[in-house]
Amino acid sequence: MHGTHLLDNPIWNSLNTEHSVLALGNGLARRYPPSIGPLSGTADQTEASYEALRALAGPKGIVALFLTEPSIPRAGWTEIRSGELVQMICVDASASAPALLPKSATMRLLAREDVSSMVALAELTEPGPFRERTSELGVFYGIFEDARLVAMAGQRMHVPGYVEVSAVCTHPDARGRGYARALMTGVMADIARRGETPFLHVLPDNPAIRVYEGLGYERRRTLHLSVIRNDG
Repeated sequence: MHGTHLLDNPIWNSLNTEHSVLALGNGLARRYPPSIGPLSGTADQTEASYEALRALAGPKGIVALFLTEPSIPRAGWTEIRSGELVQMICVDASASAPALLPKSATMRLLAREDVSSMVALAELTEPGPFRERTSELGVFYGIFEDARLVAMAGQRMHVPGYVEVSAVCTHPDARGRGYARALMTGVMADIARRGETPFLHVLPDNPAIRVYEGLGYERRRTLHLSVIRNDG
């Protein structure tokens, strides 16, 4: 099962292929463990799929879906956030030339001992859900200034042939120094070494889209974010 069609339902397909070992659920609904994050997928938007998802969410539990169409209101669920997502795919990896860092900064692979700093940076900058086990999804790089983690980027969803670049964030004190580009270049190089293609998701009004286009990404399609709470 290969091809860009897998990106039409990326969470579901990730949990059924490369990340199946992490998946909780069954043939109608799957999710990442809560300690990784709320990302969940369903085979479709039928009542049966949402009932299967309810069991995974748990009472008052919150899950996040990426849908091909706007969400359909369901009894027993409250939608607490919705909106469009732009899905972009890297079509020209040669555009991602290495970025130069100032001498005061160092970039390296992040490890288990960095998790608390990663979670703190994500809580401050809100690049998307990031929990204590999110870094298990793939390779993460970080940039440090004076031993303080000030920027990071890594990998999240993974389907055959495609790996999502995610958690791209920079501390407010360190913005404007090209750190996002440098980190993404490192993450993308890791993906390319495995013969796979990077993709990502971004809000339509995020000015970072221009940075991504400069790194060789093109818009592939629009998806619909639906963050819902199980009221059952």
